[in-house]
Amino acid sequence: MYKVKVYVTLRESVLDPQGSAVKESLHSMNYKEVQDVRIGKYMELLIEKSERDVEEVLKEMCDKLLANPVIEDYRYEIEEVVAQ
Repeated sequence: MYKVKVYVTLRESVLDPQGSAVKESLHSMNYKEVQDVRIGKYMELLIEKSERDVEEVLKEMCDKLLANPVIEDYRYEIEEVVAQ
C-alpha cells in the first residue's frame, strides 16, 4: 500500500485572489514582512498496490480530477506503507 501526499497550487501566471486577500489581511495585522501568499490544496491518499504503476495511476487522477492542469500545477510524494 502507498501513502501519497498531493500538493496542488495555482500556476505562477494565474492570479490568486484568495492569496492576495490573505496577504492583505496579514499586512493589516502588521505582518509587513509577508511578500506574497499563494493558496493551494493538500490531499492524502492511501492507494493499494495493483498491476498498474502507482505513478501512472496518480498522474491520471491528478490530471482528470485532483488538479486542473490548465491553471494548476501539482507535485506528490509517495511513501510505501505496511498495511495494518
